[in-house]
Amino acid sequence: IYEKILYDDAVHVNLAGLTGDDVLCLTFSGLSKAYRVCGYRAGWMAISGPKKEAADYLEGINLLANMRLCANVPAQHAIQTALGGYQSINDLILPGGRLLEQRNKAYDMLNAIPGVSTQQARGALYLFPKLDPEVYSIRDDEKFVLDLLKEQKILVSHGRAFNWVRPDHFRMVTLPNVKDIEEAIGRMGDFLSRYQGN
Repeated sequence: IYEKILYDDAVHVNLAGLTGDDVLCLTFSGLSKAYRVCGYRAGWMAISGPKKEAADYLEGINLLANMRLCANVPAQHAIQTALGGYQSINDLILPGGRLLEQRNKAYDMLNAIPGVSTQQARGALYLFPKLDPEVYSIRDDEKFVLDLLKEQKILVSHGRAFNWVRPDHFRMVTLPNVKDIEEAIGRMGDFLSRYQGN
């Protein structure tokens, strides 16, 4: 879903392109991220490889889709236009582009907070900062994000929601504009300077 939101010469490699015709591969994508139409709920699935050997499985997927999904007619028109039209996301991920600048600002400001470190994202719209356990004695990362939300009105996700086993990470969206990122991370730094965690 983030295959077009790449930074710093990162390249998306589609798994189906590596498997050849010997391995059944289901590839999913949609409009919401790269085509910036969240809420349209328009996506697709491509199937490659030996479909004949997976006929029962694919029939089950087809039955389930027919029973549980209904066509979103406006979104179906948007799919053709999006895929065949001007790829406006490219302007946002290149130097000077809004998404790249927001990612860079969030990265710089988070790493400037004592006890917080993050790797630079090479794609998508998120960072996954680490809270140094030597600096912050956080035992419950869900409580941490709720405390941050209650006090500072800043919403992040706790790391364990993404199957991270220790309570020392959180996930932050880099989609807000630079001014809002500056304000939010500034307030987050103030919050962390006083946060006891327990």
